[in-house]
Formats: sequence, C-alpha cells, structure tokens
Amino acid sequence: MAAQTLSPEQLLTRCDPASLALTDAQPEGHAPGIVGQPRAAAAVEYALATPHAGHHLFVAGPPGSGRRALVRQAVQQRLRDDGITRSDWVYVNRFDAPHKPLALELPAGRGTALRDDMKSLVRDLRTMIRTMFESEEYATEVERIDTEFKQRAEQAFIEVGHEAQRRGLAMVRTPVGFTVAPQKDGEVMPPQVFESLPEEQRAELQKAMAEVQEQLVRALRASMRLRKEHAERVREMNRSMTRVAAEHALEEIRERHADLPAVAAWLDAVAADVVEHADDFRAPADEDGNTSEAGEAGEDHGDLSRYEVNLLLDASAADGVGLVEADLPTVPNLVGRVDHIARFGMLLTDFRLIKGGLLHRANGGHLLIDAVQLLSQPYAWQTLKRALRRGEIRIEAVAEQLGLISTVQLEPEPIPLKLKVVLVGTREICALLQAYDDEFDQLFRVVADLGDDMPRDAANMRALAATLRAQAREAGLLPADAAALAACIDHGARLAEDSTRLSARVRFLLDVLHEADHLARRRGAAAIERDDVRAAIAARRERAGRVNERLADAVRRGVLLIATSGERTGQVNGLSVYEVGGEGFGAVIRISATTRLGHGEVIDVQRETHLGGPIHAKGVMILSAFLAARFSRQQPHSLVATLVFEQTYGLVEGDSASLAELAALLSSLADLPLKQGWALTGSVNQFGQAQAIGGVNEKIEGFFDVCAARGLDGTQGVLLPQANVEHLMLREDVVKAVRAGRFALRSVQSIDDVMECLTGVPAGAPEQLRDDTVNGRIARRLRELARIRRGEPRALRRGATRATPRASGGSGDSLG
Repeated sequence: MAAQTLSPEQLLTRCDPASLALTDAQPEGHAPGIVGQPRAAAAVEYALATPHAGHHLFVAGPPGSGRRALVRQAVQQRLRDDGITRSDWVYVNRFDAPHKPLALELPAGRGTALRDDMKSLVRDLRTMIRTMFESEEYATEVERIDTEFKQRAEQAFIEVGHEAQRRGLAMVRTPVGFTVAPQKDGEVMPPQVFESLPEEQRAELQKAMAEVQEQLVRALRASMRLRKEHAERVREMNRSMTRVAAEHALEEIRERHADLPAVAAWLDAVAADVVEHADDFRAPADEDGNTSEAGEAGEDHGDLSRYEVNLLLDASAADGVGLVEADLPTVPNLVGRVDHIARFGMLLTDFRLIKGGLLHRANGGHLLIDAVQLLSQPYAWQTLKRALRRGEIRIEAVAEQLGLISTVQLEPEPIPLKLKVVLVGTREICALLQAYDDEFDQLFRVVADLGDDMPRDAANMRALAATLRAQAREAGLLPADAAALAACIDHGARLAEDSTRLSARVRFLLDVLHEADHLARRRGAAAIERDDVRAAIAARRERAGRVNERLADAVRRGVLLIATSGERTGQVNGLSVYEVGGEGFGAVIRISATTRLGHGEVIDVQRETHLGGPIHAKGVMILSAFLAARFSRQQPHSLVATLVFEQTYGLVEGDSASLAELAALLSSLADLPLKQGWALTGSVNQFGQAQAIGGVNEKIEGFFDVCAARGLDGTQGVLLPQANVEHLMLREDVVKAVRAGRFALRSVQSIDDVMECLTGVPAGAPEQLRDDTVNGRIARRLRELARIRRGEPRALRRGATRATPRASGGSGDSLG
C-alpha cells in the first residue's frame, strides 16, 4: 500500500464542549471519584474491606494519577458504609515495675474521662488525707496508742527496778543506756568500797548484778519490740484511715469504668499504692502537684504524678478518624518514642513521657505512606514490617535496637496493632520490593495498579471534566467554562500521546487550570475560558523552551546542518524528542549513510564511539538483518555501510530513527537522492514494516518549526508510521498549515512506501534487476559488489534506463 496523505481532520481530535453536559447549576459537593481506573478502584476496595492478615495495599502508578485521592475516597466510602470502631489507648504506671508502663484500652472518648478522673482523684485525696491526719480524732487516737505503749514499756523497767532494789542493787542511767550497780545506804557503792568487801559478798553481788542485768536486757529488747509494734499500730491505723478515704474517692471512678476489667484492676492497684504511700499526700505540694524533690537515683516517692494517665491515642479526636497520612515516616514517628527531661544533670523519664506514633494514631483505621519516603528513612521499613508481622506496636529506640546504649530504659507494654497500611509509589518501586524483599508479598498481598491513561469515551470525558471542575472549585479557582474544560481534555489526550485516550495524571491538568486562573484574573475575567487554557499551556512550554530555542537558533544560523529543500543521496532528516522541565520538544537530526565494497558489515558510528544505547544498537542490527533477508538470501552481501547521526555529541538511544536510517542506507545503495523537504520517523522490523514510535506530535512539530522558520513552500512534510496516525494531537498552527497546503503529513506502512515518497521511484521487486525501481537498483548494486569481490568482470546492463538523474549532492559511492 502506498503512503496515504493525512487530512487536517486526522491531525487533531477536539472535544466538543457541548458533549460534556456541564451546567452552571451543577450542585456543589465533593469531587467525583477517580476517573477511568475501575481495576485499581476494585483492588483498593477489596484490600480495605478484607479482614485477613497480610492484605495490606500497595497503590502503584505514576505521580499525579490520583493515587492518594483514590485511597482517601475509598476510606471515606467505607466510613459511610460500615464505619470504623476505634479505641483509646493510655499508658499508666505499673506500681510493682515502674520501668514497664501498662497499656490500657478504652472505648473512644473514655481515655480522656479516665485521665480527668485520676487528676480529680489525686486532688481529692490530697485534701481528704491531709484533713484526716490533721483532725482531733486522729491526734487523740495516736495519743492513746502512745500512752498505752509507754505504760507497757515503763512497767517492764519498773519490775527490773524492784528486782534490783530487792537484791541490793540500783539501776543507773548512763550516756549509753541503763546499767546495774551495787548500792549502800541508797547510794551507788563506790568501787573502793566494793573492792573492800569480803570475797563471798562480792561474788554474791556480782551474781545478782549479772542476773538483774540479764533481766534488764530482756526488758530493753521487749521495749524495742514494743516500739516496732507501736509503729505498726500507728501505720495500720494510718492505712486503715487512708483506705477508707481512697475507697470513698475511688467509688465513683470504679462505677464509671466497671465494664473495663483491666481499668478496674489498675484502680485496685492505685488504691493499694495510695494506702502504702499516704504520707505523700500529707506533704505540701508545689505548683506542679509534686510533694517532694527527686532523689539521687531519679526516684520521686512523693511525686503524685505516678497516678496520672498518659493519653496516647484519643480515638474521638478529629485528626484520628479513618485515615492518617504519614509526612515523615521515621522510626520514632512510626512507633512512637520515649522522651527524657534533664533534672540535676541527669536525663530522667517515666510513663508520662511516652509519645505515640503514626501507628498509634492510625490504629483501628488506615495509614497512608509514601513508599520512597519510607524506604529512605533508616530502619523505618524494617520497623514497619516487624510491627505488621507481630501485630503489635512496640516502642523501641533505634539506638537501643543497635545496642548503642546500655542504660535502663522504659519498656512500655506493646499495644495490639490492627490497621490497614497503604503504600503509594511507582511501579518500579513496587517491582523492586517484590523482587528483593521476600516479606513484601506476605504483608502487601494486594497491588492496585493505576493506568497511565484511560479510554477517551464520552463517559470518561464527562467524568474528567466534572473532576477538574470540582477540584478547581475546592482550590478556590475561577469557574471554568465548558470550552476551557474541553481544551484541558484535548491537552490530556496530547499528554497521553493518543487521540483515543486521555492521560490519567489529573494533577497536571489541574496545574494548567491554576495557571489559566492566574491569566483570567489578570485580565479581569469572571471565568476561565478556552484561550486562557491555551495560553497557560503555551506559557508552560515557553518556560521550558530555553534549550529548544538555542537549537532552533543553531539551525537558523547554519550551525546545525539541516536541509529542508533539494535532494541528497544517503541523507535524510530524522526526528527525535527530548524532555525539559516536563515538556517534550522535537529535534531534527541529519542521518547519513555511505556504502562501499566490503565484507557485509553495517557500521553504526554511534555504537562504535559508545554514544549509542542498546535499543539504538538493536535497531541498527535489524537493518542489517533486513538487508540480508531481502537482498542476500543466497549469499552474503559484499559491502560495508556506515550510519551516523550527524552533529550529535551525547547518547543516542531508541529505535525511532531506524526507519530513517534504513532509508538513508537504501538511498546510498540505490544511488537515488532523497527529498530533503521531508522528515521521517518510525522504527522498522526485519521485514521492512514501519512500526509506531513515541513522541510523534513533538517530532512533527519540531520539523514544522524548522520549516516554518525558513518559509513553508508546500514541498515539506513528515512521513510517519500508519500506526501513529491515531496518536496525532498536533498544534493548531500545524493543522492550519496542512489545511492550507503549505505542509503535509503522510502515513507509511513499510520502507517501500518511504522510498517511493522520498525518491519518486517505484519500489519494485528485488528479483527484477531493473534500474527504474528502488529495490531493483539495490539488488543489481549488491550483485555487482559481489562480483567485484570475487574478482569477476562487471556485467553489462542492457535496456536499463535511469529513472532519475544523479543528484549533484549525491554520495557518488555507487559502483553501478
């Protein structure tokens, strides 16, 4: 099939504003669902709904495709349909092991109530206990106990004194206690008198003193036991009175939390600790409620803050409903941390300094994390996996995990974890995790893959327009009329590089509306119109066009040698595309080829100089395979061909110029000049068929700009593969030039179509060695090269005629 000239209608498919069915009375409300992603939406819905473990979600897709919005809308829908039951979590002091704080779960909103109740309890107990111990009844009871034990202690000493008197001894108080000494006439006997007594009398007195002394020791021991008993009696009385006060103060709190066994058990522990530390409530309190200074070890036995409640998660708070988005997923931000305070040169901590993390805030709901941010934080990915695998949140410092610290740390009780984690990232990140992390598929068993584009049907266009309008309204932009939204949809088709599809990257279209809003406001308009959208698109392209402008200037000044008129043998205009600042630009590259006698080698200068990528090298190898398959099936072809991208100094990658390379090579072999007013794009297979390539719109516009700068004369145009026709979404000025006949576009299906267009000579069959066909000339040339290589004389041509004269700019390397 010969090349087909494309009509202006095939170059640009516009959206009809009337088809969007938008009215100014469209109701306000939240933005419609994500457009054109039913497969991904179903995956998200399933992952969020299933209760099975390990069914966390990875949402893969390009940036700007609405990955986060899809998750937010799915969570909101689930909240509306099923609701989410979440709990409050608090940390309280474990009185028997303060370094292991206790975690308590309460229904939503009850954590705040318990915290307030405990604050009131401490305040009430301080008043009640202090008043109770300062009362007259307490003083009277203490005095009664003191008198009782004093009398019992004195009675024992009186009995010792009587026994000493009876045996002629006296009890003497010394600085170190009581002792027994002999007496005479009511006075203590001096040592000289005692020594002058007869031996028997001294022995008798010494024996009596020893026995009385032993009785005195027994009395002293009994006195010490009485003191201990006295203290225990007073302490028991204090405990009894404190217990009454504590039970009275805790009565209402216990009633309010009677349905929570764990809380009730902790309140029992609170009551027992209050009874044991009643004196802490009697000491005067400072402004913070503390009743004593901390000791050297950091313990503060008078600090009533041990009865406080650390509210770690308030499920009733607005920021904890449904979905929590992680801005900075570091390890402390994920699982929480334990803070320290400096006091007297030491770093101290307790259960009140335990801070919750993102997992705590999202517990019972959903946690949304950017995969790249998560993987870039040290140990964050491992920490998250460990929490999901264990089903609990364990607060551990990274330094402690690595063994960098050996001091005693708080060991908060782990909190059960039940939530859905949603990772968002590109497909490449998802593939890397699947390939290199064995645990990934065990934890994230659902992958929602958002497409890069969607069908350009009426339903999707209306949905996209409605989405853009709603999001623009939420952003505070001016209303966009139907024509402006239609222009955005056209731009979405161009971003998708397909007139039959629309880009799914809605964010980029919304960015265009933001700039169009700025332009509309600057001109004092009340709404965004089509011209505003077009101007915004042009402005964005202009900002990124510095390199393109320099290249165009180089072509205009002749620094880059690009011919747009005349004919040249072995030379063709190839097209490439490059991206700057998110905008694609087309560039024209001269591709040249030379052929000569050789050993069947096609030399790719780009590859030989390491300026060609692997895909480009693959395209050149396909050219060699095409030549062998079409012209040298019975014997190897005897030539050396050289292909080069002229004036390129960077890496050349891709095979979209392989069709142009083949055209230059065949031109050199056939010794037929090619029309330089045409540019060529497309890849080619081993059978010479033209294949679709990317960036076709930018490439065409790039050559159009070069030709327009030199003046369009109606002989210029672009050849493109037939498969690329439906991808065309060209600029308006290109379409106008085609409609006026000053520029042309033709679709081709094979290299034969290309050669016929560029040479004006029929392609013909290679079996017919005719000089009036392209393939016949090439076949005859290759046979002559083979004869020369074998040393045979040249064959004479009979009846052969030249179809076209040799161009003055030809390569002159033909031996035919």
